[in-house]
Amino acid sequence: MKFLSGLSAFPITPMNRDGQIDAEALRKLVARLCTAEVDSIGLLGSTGTYMYLSREERRRALALALEEIGGRTPIVVGVGALRTDEAVRLAQDAKTLGASAGLLAAVSYIPLSEDEVFEHFSWVARESRLPIIIYDNPGTTHFRFTPALVGRLAQVPGVVAIKNPIDKPDEIRGHLVDQRGRTPSDFSIGYSGDCDSTEAMICGADTWYSVLAGIMPDVCLRIVRAAQQGDVAEARRLDAALGPTWDLFKQFSSFRTVYAFADLLGVCQAEPPRPILPLPESAKRRAAECLSRVRQDLDEVKTAGLSKPPSPGKA
Repeated sequence: MKFLSGLSAFPITPMNRDGQIDAEALRKLVARLCTAEVDSIGLLGSTGTYMYLSREERRRALALALEEIGGRTPIVVGVGALRTDEAVRLAQDAKTLGASAGLLAAVSYIPLSEDEVFEHFSWVARESRLPIIIYDNPGTTHFRFTPALVGRLAQVPGVVAIKNPIDKPDEIRGHLVDQRGRTPSDFSIGYSGDCDSTEAMICGADTWYSVLAGIMPDVCLRIVRAAQQGDVAEARRLDAALGPTWDLFKQFSSFRTVYAFADLLGVCQAEPPRPILPLPESAKRRAAECLSRVRQDLDEVKTAGLSKPPSPGKA
């Protein structure tokens, strides 16, 4: 599955205060990502508030996005649910509508054992026939995928990739080598956690699953393309320029910050679903400064005659 490489951009799911999806804003977000030519779009991830939406709302969001995309860009869609039968139905919906893969987390209220998670993923993959990406997100699910469990799941037909968290940035290379040794050669290994994902791409990860790319795809694409072409210095330069953004992410979460970015960029004026509150005004001013810095850097690149990041394998 070649689309499970490069940059996967995860946008918010804009809603009004009554919890209804803002169709126009969602279309605008998705269109921006297609225009930027990201490698895939991660709809209804954690940034897309999948756990706050009903099955019908998820279907509507996916249908709107797919209609806007028109086959231009593959969509990965969140299919996580507390119950296995619900996750199966969500994955079946995604396949029927035309999603390319499902992103499945070990969502739970009662803590799950490894055997329970293995059965959950196996059942969803088998019953839906939708390619499944393992979503290891212990910060929200409180479940940690061990190396042994990843190796078991990678042998399940239909489980094709993993979206890893980054706990120890200085151990990314070793983690990647170990995971490659436990999984098939065509199993895609990617990372999330924007603050450290540049190093993951430099180390040879297949995919950066990015929150920032959901609203600011251009700079993230430049990082990915530089890493893919072996230009480590440029990838790290671009990443360093995003330092103030990463500081905001760490202090207030990437989730709250990208909502502020969407507002500041004039894409939409959505707020996070309550009880989550928007950024305070002081932090929003910092977000505006971050945007200004990124724009300046991109303008300098354009002035140098490099208006778009080159595709993989091109100079």
